[in-house]
Amino acid sequence: MNKQIFILISFFFFNIGFAQKTKGLVTNEKGKSMLLGKVNRASFNHEDFNWFSKNYRAYLFNDKITKLLKKELKPYKIKVFFGSWCGDSKRNVPIFLKILDESNFPKENIEFIALDRKDEAYKQSPNREEKGLNIHRVPTFIFYKNGKEINRIVEHPKETYERDLLKIVQGKKYTSKYSAVELINTLLNTQKDSLKTQEKQLISYLPEIAEGVKELNTYGFVKLRANELEKARYAFELNAKVYPNHYITHYSLGKFYHQEKNYKKALESLYRSLSLYSKNEKAKELIKEIEHHILK
Repeated sequence: MNKQIFILISFFFFNIGFAQKTKGLVTNEKGKSMLLGKVNRASFNHEDFNWFSKNYRAYLFNDKITKLLKKELKPYKIKVFFGSWCGDSKRNVPIFLKILDESNFPKENIEFIALDRKDEAYKQSPNREEKGLNIHRVPTFIFYKNGKEINRIVEHPKETYERDLLKIVQGKKYTSKYSAVELINTLLNTQKDSLKTQEKQLISYLPEIAEGVKELNTYGFVKLRANELEKARYAFELNAKVYPNHYITHYSLGKFYHQEKNYKKALESLYRSLSLYSKNEKAKELIKEIEHHILK
């Protein structure tokens, strides 16, 4: 009996020690392991994140370009924002790090921040390291030189990570994906008062550069969860004007108005969404909820 107790106690303390070694390890609401906040390279070694080693080993890097990167990358520091729950992060973070390893990038010059997925903390870290950096898609890789952001790769490379990296560090023209969000976020930060006069031009221009209807939609929800309500409202309202015949834009705008308790506008947007896609069950559920609230 004493031996069994000893084994159980040993096992208990072993697991505590293991958890402490895995920086940023938490358990989500479904009981699954995830990373959250500032983590380190060793955090990916946890058994529940075996996607890292699998995708790291599987990637065949471009040897010619990594040789060029060895010298060019040295002056840079990099921040990696990712979600251990996110399919794009699971696939692309290991690839990105393999390229950095093959390029002899200094490990002390890279910082990892794992973001949450819960509605109330959507794409946020506990200490809000992402605040002010316009992190709306994960993974996002930000490159700094002399303390200043030089460029970033958002979610996916435009060509390959090797080629995109080389363009960035060689100072060639490079614009990351989701340039519509970058434009709108910049305008909201610098020209908020004059946006109304630019609306017609934006409505005609944004479809040319946006990655479809979901680009501003995702940005809107990120800002909504971060309680940046003016930016969220502008993104949802503008998106509904840019894509007036898509049910998603009106449904998302309805959700925003519902959260603001502007039930009249919420119902207008939700019914508009249903007129475009009658099988939108989520819109039907939200309409019922609002109508029930109004009748109480």
